[in-house]
Amino acid sequence: METHLTNVFNILYITIGTFGVAIIVWGVVLTVYRLLRLEFRRLKQKSIYREREKVRHQFASYLLLALEFLIAADIIATVIHPTFEEIAILASIVLIRTVISYFLEKEISRFNANA
Repeated sequence: METHLTNVFNILYITIGTFGVAIIVWGVVLTVYRLLRLEFRRLKQKSIYREREKVRHQFASYLLLALEFLIAADIIATVIHPTFEEIAILASIVLIRTVISYFLEKEISRFNANA
């Protein structure tokens, strides 16, 4: 029974982590596409500063969402292997990702308030 449950958690870990990575990849693809379109507009002597900032913040929102998925995957991984070392690694990863998320949220909020 324990092996079956471990296998289920491993599948969940891989699936949720894959979603997190897929969100990052999708965000990168969309961001590159949008930036290329903006750069072609810039070649026509049009200002793109505000639009570029908007694209940058849209990408940051994809990163934030992906970070949440990756944190969830790390929590599941720790449930599978609950050693002190794994818990310490998880705590440091969550701390780092939380700090990154906080500053990304703060920047997005400041941008939206000025928009």
